[in-house]
Amino acid sequence: MSIAAQPEETAAEAAATTSEATMRAAYLDRFGPPGVVGVTRIAKPEPRPGELRVRLRASTVSVADQRLRSRRLPRGFSLMVAPTVGLFRPRQHVLGMDGAGVVDAVGTGVTRFAAGDEVIVMRGSRMGCHAEYVTIAADGEVAPKPANLDFDEAAAIVFGGHTAVRYLDRVAIGPGSEVLVNGASGAVGSAVVQLAAARGANVTAVTSGGNTELVRSLGARRIIDYTREDFAAPGEAGRYDVIVECVGNAPFTRVAHLLRPGGALLLVILDLPGLLSAKRQARRSGLVVDHEGGRMGAAGMERLAALAESGVLRPVIDRTYALDEVVEAHRYVDGGHKRGSVVLRIG
Repeated sequence: MSIAAQPEETAAEAAATTSEATMRAAYLDRFGPPGVVGVTRIAKPEPRPGELRVRLRASTVSVADQRLRSRRLPRGFSLMVAPTVGLFRPRQHVLGMDGAGVVDAVGTGVTRFAAGDEVIVMRGSRMGCHAEYVTIAADGEVAPKPANLDFDEAAAIVFGGHTAVRYLDRVAIGPGSEVLVNGASGAVGSAVVQLAAARGANVTAVTSGGNTELVRSLGARRIIDYTREDFAAPGEAGRYDVIVECVGNAPFTRVAHLLRPGGALLLVILDLPGLLSAKRQARRSGLVVDHEGGRMGAAGMERLAALAESGVLRPVIDRTYALDEVVEAHRYVDGGHKRGSVVLRIG
């Protein structure tokens, strides 16, 4: 019995097979400057039961990506986060906390989404969004994309908006509340300004003078140019109900006197000593000192999308880079002066 010879796979067919099984991603295998990131092909993830696979169109390069790439972490965290970040080499090879794209496959048991749905996703510390595809639990931090935003704009609201909603949910802000935002022009700060202003607060924005027009357009009523004056000067004592710290240079010891009795300090960025002393400082002062924020989940992501779709939260995009320009994107973020989000366009 003879067996007919099988035709050899052509180079084109082999390339197509490889393309179907892999994806392009910004990959790093060591800590360092922007040049440690390079675009390569890696295995495409498959959705497990209860998961979606999303074909990403855009993500952002955030301060979190910069910190994890360079391993320049807030004081005291270097050894503490080694099990998740890595000590000598990164444990997360593909960065990117957030993204916007289209569902292209679903695992068994998924009913909330279907292939073709446009979505926003937040993977947080699991990273992975600087790639063409990512998976996420269908009941996790994923929501329908705001219909009025394109993919770049939708990606731009996720990181900052997600953080802003989580922290502002921890305090009562309403008409007449006095809120100070330190770092008001960044991704998180620009979202906080908008959401606090939408609740009727009088927002004081701390930023450089060159960002005055931007933060005023977002709803800030008062601007403090940190290059010209100290926003924590004694003359400001007892002025604010809430301070949102988005920079890392306004610990409790520097700004507690600015808060009214019962006020709140929301520490979006802090070092290990600040983390360890937060509860003691709150207990002794009678102030709220929060460094965690609330939980989001699917419902929180849907709220975020609704805020953007209603126009309450507008995307602020500084620059947009293609995936192949990821090194330039990291280099720009390293400069420390980005306004809003730096978008990474993936496809």
